Amino acid sequence: MDFLLLGLAILPVIVLMIYIYRQDKYQKEPVKLLIRAFIGGILAIPLDFLVVDIINSIYYSETAFYSAFFEAGLPEELCKFAFLFLLIWRRKEFDEYMDGIVYAVAVGLGFAALENVLYVAGAQGNEWFGIALSRGVFAVPGHYADGVLMGYFYSLCHFNKQRYSKIKSLILIAPILAHGIYDALLMMTGEDKPLVSFILIGTFLYFVYR
Repeated sequence: MDFLLLGLAILPVIVLMIYIYRQDKYQKEPVKLLIRAFIGGILAIPLDFLVVDIINSIYYSETAFYSAFFEAGLPEELCKFAFLFLLIWRRKEFDEYMDGIVYAVAVGLGFAALENVLYVAGAQGNEWFGIALSRGVFAVPGHYADGVLMGYFYSLCHFNKQRYSKIKSLILIAPILAHGIYDALLMMTGEDKPLVSFILIGTFLYFVYR
């Protein structure tokens, strides 16, 4: 893969990473720890492959619902959460509500970065540009938004331990549902209807994440 392809694959990730870093208005998180979270997201990809293989070995379906939730939403968010928990939960730097969102987004964007590279690298002929563009518009913001949801409930859980049992399930349930619905909408509209996909996904993101 040449530098142009690589740049197009990771540019939206870099833009959103800078954006979320700037949203942390008070105590900026250590760059080293953010890099670790980002790398954790990258390492979540091979773990995701393993989890998907296990799920498919138990039960498999070719429906859009199954693909959206059991090959994407559930395993991807579960693997991202695993690295978020391992890397961040007991860190002293995790000392304000915004931190959970920043770190969860960093993990999600690390996942999105490698995923984009793999998709663009596997493109046939001149399809690479369209794939890079569509994933930059849809997939990367999707991972970003799922990270916001996960991080929001992650922080609530971390700083409200007396309410832990009521909150902890939403750390995974909220991003899994959002991710699954998002992917299902995209799969059902299809690549041959990009305008319809854009309108549906844009509307979904607006009402869920505003």
